[in-house]
Amino acid sequence: MKIDLTDTNSSKINAALIDARRAIGTATVGMVLTLVIVTDEGNAYDALKAASDASREHPSRILAVIKRPGRSPRARSQARLDAEVRVGSDSGTGETVVLRLHGELAGQAQSVVLPLLLPDAPVVVWWPDNAPADPAKDPLGALAQRRITDAVTAENPVEQLATRAASYAPGDTDLAWTRITPWRSMLAAALDQKHVSVDSATVEGESYNPSTELLALWLAERLGIKVERKVSQGPGITAVRMHTVDGDVCLDRPDGALAKLSMPGQPDRMVALKRRETSELIAEELRRLDPDLIYASAVRYGVDNLHSSSATREVVDAPEAKSAPAKAAKKSTASPSRTQK
Repeated sequence: MKIDLTDTNSSKINAALIDARRAIGTATVGMVLTLVIVTDEGNAYDALKAASDASREHPSRILAVIKRPGRSPRARSQARLDAEVRVGSDSGTGETVVLRLHGELAGQAQSVVLPLLLPDAPVVVWWPDNAPADPAKDPLGALAQRRITDAVTAENPVEQLATRAASYAPGDTDLAWTRITPWRSMLAAALDQKHVSVDSATVEGESYNPSTELLALWLAERLGIKVERKVSQGPGITAVRMHTVDGDVCLDRPDGALAKLSMPGQPDRMVALKRRETSELIAEELRRLDPDLIYASAVRYGVDNLHSSSATREVVDAPEAKSAPAKAAKKSTASPSRTQK
């Protein structure tokens, strides 16, 4: 069911939501959080589709905020709120409100969104693109317990990681980090099976791929080793090699779907490691709303190195030259891998 509202306000939108739920026979609110999407017209469709798919796992009230300040002085001086209310099959398992803020109202999005938040429920804000430099200090970000950005949409994704590190606040996360969860889980599991000391590692992936950089930084920070960053043709991350005295522990994914895990003294194994859709990434992030301290330590660890990286290769060094024993390696990789996602 869809309801279009022109030149409206938050009170009328709330009334329309109640009327729509009654019309389709779902008067009871069973949603677990409010997901605020801050986007533009060009990216709204894909973002709403991803959020709607994720809502099948996390029933949510989705508020899409589209700012349209206007180009002419007259348009910028006028304030108007248009809304589209979607309930039922048009909005996954929750309900969706598309908010178009015109003129001066575009600069006061928080005043429009605040009355529409679900009472006593967590708030998550997601910027599919054009995220603010400091999400926690953004007026909409300040309303949320969790703030999701995506460094891959920035003009320079690697430099964007440095921005995320400088402005990090508890509750911040980035989809570039979410994309490497299967890699971190698989590498942690490999070290659980192979009790050896990792001396160094090599991470291969596309140039300017922030997930590749984060994976290299995570290995360097957690294992206290030197990690060499190599550029490949992709797609995405293509290989991770952890060098040990017995040989390399290698996770190689040349096609973006199926990876080969090679370990000294064991037969090679093929493992599923496909590149995931945005809806899967959002669903994963909505499973936990507490601060991600492992992400914080990884992204902060590599700020200086990311600034000094070359176009073809980057080396991330640990602060002290130390070799992580097998037991320590097991602890430092398995525990933070967020395998519950």
